[in-house]
Amino acid sequence: MGFFDLFKQADINQGIKEFKSVPGAVLLDVRTVQEYQEGHIPGSKNIPLQAIDKVSSVAGNKDTVLFVYCHSGARSRQAVGMLQRMGYTNVTNIGGIAAYSGKVER
Repeated sequence: MGFFDLFKQADINQGIKEFKSVPGAVLLDVRTVQEYQEGHIPGSKNIPLQAIDKVSSVAGNKDTVLFVYCHSGARSRQAVGMLQRMGYTNVTNIGGIAAYSGKVER
């Protein structure tokens, strides 16, 4: 990893492609319930960052592949760190829905 990789934004559109290619993976939206209801990526599960300790309701196995997003990528970055400290081993921050170009569900 080079120095400039630290500043590289996650590509949510690429992340969604990867999510769809991994059987059993969970797409986790860590925005608030209200934000989620205003529009989310189809197939995603909403566990707000403040309630991340409830993630076992959608991913009981710590080896479950998790793809995490929020609005801009900041909360999902925080969530990834928290999930890793909770023992989840396969967690990826895919960034923010603000950069998503696919279909949104309401």
